[in-house]
Amino acid sequence: MIGANSQTFTNTGALVTCVKNFPESRGIVIGLLKGFVGLSGAIITQLFHAIYGNNGKSLVLLIAWLPPFVCCTLLKYVRVMKGVNRQENEVKIFYQLLYISLGLAGFLLMVTILQNRVAFTLVEYRLSSCVLLLLLFAPIVVVIREELRIGKNRKQVLDDFTPLKGLEQGKLPSRSQGKEVLWFKNVFKPPERGEDYTILQALLSIDMLILFITTIFGAGGTLTAIDNIGQIGKALGYPNTSIATFTSLVSIWGYLGRVASGFVSEIFLTKYKVPRPLMLTFVLLLSCFGHILIAMGVPSVLDVALAILGFCFGAMAPLIFSIISELFGLKHYATLLNFGGAASPIGAYVFNVRLVGHFYDKEALRQMEALGLFRKPGDHLTCIGIECYRSSFLIIAAASFVGCIVSYILVLRTRKFYKGDIYKKFREQA
Repeated sequence: MIGANSQTFTNTGALVTCVKNFPESRGIVIGLLKGFVGLSGAIITQLFHAIYGNNGKSLVLLIAWLPPFVCCTLLKYVRVMKGVNRQENEVKIFYQLLYISLGLAGFLLMVTILQNRVAFTLVEYRLSSCVLLLLLFAPIVVVIREELRIGKNRKQVLDDFTPLKGLEQGKLPSRSQGKEVLWFKNVFKPPERGEDYTILQALLSIDMLILFITTIFGAGGTLTAIDNIGQIGKALGYPNTSIATFTSLVSIWGYLGRVASGFVSEIFLTKYKVPRPLMLTFVLLLSCFGHILIAMGVPSVLDVALAILGFCFGAMAPLIFSIISELFGLKHYATLLNFGGAASPIGAYVFNVRLVGHFYDKEALRQMEALGLFRKPGDHLTCIGIECYRSSFLIIAAASFVGCIVSYILVLRTRKFYKGDIYKKFREQA
């Protein structure tokens, strides 16, 4: 339980901090960070082989010491920067980080496919890990270069700066404090969209309910497909090497979905005023086709279906987390972010355990009875054929379509909000 929930601590600390530091590029920031999360499994796998070889027990040890070491080392630098204005080339720097991450993803994809076909030696693992670390730390070079440029410009501005009389004497104008309102007085009287909601105001709002239902139906279904890659591949007769390749490809497609939805949604929002919930609706609609392709059971299109679902699952997270920050403000974003994220495992439980698991076991037992076999206590059920998953994924496809409709309701509710300048207050504060 502690291990499974540890990711939310790191996620909250890094993601919330970056969104508050770059509020006008939040979609891009969330897409980048979530993209690196999608690559983290492949990164840790490569480092494990380079350090410990193929010792399975040592993998648990690596997972135990590496993340805490990184967090403790970088703890001082992950913080909200007060009073920092938006840089004119901010988006350009994010694109440079995107290109580096694309190079890292491409390298991981190439190495993973090679390793599934050719047995790597310890030396080859270590050489590939050296290249991996160079790509992983390359963004630091971009950031240091930019910080040096900003520092040089700031020094020049300060040299030419003449302080105002009031500021020179330390006479900063004070802002009057309004009368504090008890927390339970305004629970059902939320502010305008985009302002800072209290936690209860957000959790009890119709917008949050719509987002929560959308995430359960959408992300829950795609996560179920990803969790069952191994069993789906075996049911359709794929060899283990192909199944391993499918798993790697889904991870890469998930990464592409995260960065694409973050960058593209930010461009469409700022340039064309396209509501972010509308883009979430399109992603949900696309996922329906992926589920239907799996239900069809055509072996040649399984990789296409998994690529679609991996992309959609990755694309949902930046969109949902960005929408939460835009509708309910950033004051309690850390809490609201994790509340929205809790919908995904709930959906996975409903679809994976109660739906897919039930139909899989039922079909497996039917096949055993047809062969005259009887299940003994402790026997592992194995199901062969698309019948193991057809009914389940048709239901999941229908559920995703319902999520698509629910998401479009949010589009209608927020279209006026997204037509305005949602980042105006951040520029005024700066």
